[in-house]
Amino acid sequence: MFPTTRWTLVFASREGGEARRTAVEALLSTYWKPVYFYARRRGLAVEAAEDAVQGFFLHLLERDFPDRADPARGRFRSYLLTAMDHYLINLHAREAARKRGGGVRLLPLDTVRAEHELAAAPAAPPLAFEREWATGLMERALARLRDEYEEGARKGRADTVLKFFRLDGVPTYAQAAAECGMTVAQLKAALHRARERFRAILREEVAPTVEDDRQADEELAELLRLLTA
Repeated sequence: MFPTTRWTLVFASREGGEARRTAVEALLSTYWKPVYFYARRRGLAVEAAEDAVQGFFLHLLERDFPDRADPARGRFRSYLLTAMDHYLINLHAREAARKRGGGVRLLPLDTVRAEHELAAAPAAPPLAFEREWATGLMERALARLRDEYEEGARKGRADTVLKFFRLDGVPTYAQAAAECGMTVAQLKAALHRARERFRAILREEVAPTVEDDRQADEELAELLRLLTA
């Protein structure tokens, strides 16, 4: 249910056929919005940015990027950002849409929602890309945690517990405990477990996109920095 953004998907896409298409679609559906934010912050209008995103990913597919991508060269998001930068430098957005897009749409892009979120994004293109990467990663991790509550794997109410993962509107322990049918002590213990699980999920999301544990630790530190800057 949640697209897995990881080098293992890149490797899977090298198998060809349906496995390749499935893997590539999973990768692109996860990364289109950071790329879109980057294009908009580079000064492209909404339609031009959408064309650039579609053209960029089509360009990567035409160049067999899954065969060229190499985890030894660093993080997957860094690879995409560099590739997008080169793409925008070498191809004007309108020419890219005419020559490469040709009306082809690889992904359904919710640019209305993206534009709403773009208003709060940093002005610098690389930082807009990275902030949206971090935000998307947090949203996927929280969605996975919510699913565990809704499936009964964790004790408590998802809507109540997840309020403690926000920066504002956090309820008191007494209020939350009452909503969950717990004592305050039980709630605090449940929150501790939820936070531990959330950190584990974040690491599960991050680790496969880098080469080793050291880079995974660095990515988590970068995630925190981007979200609190």
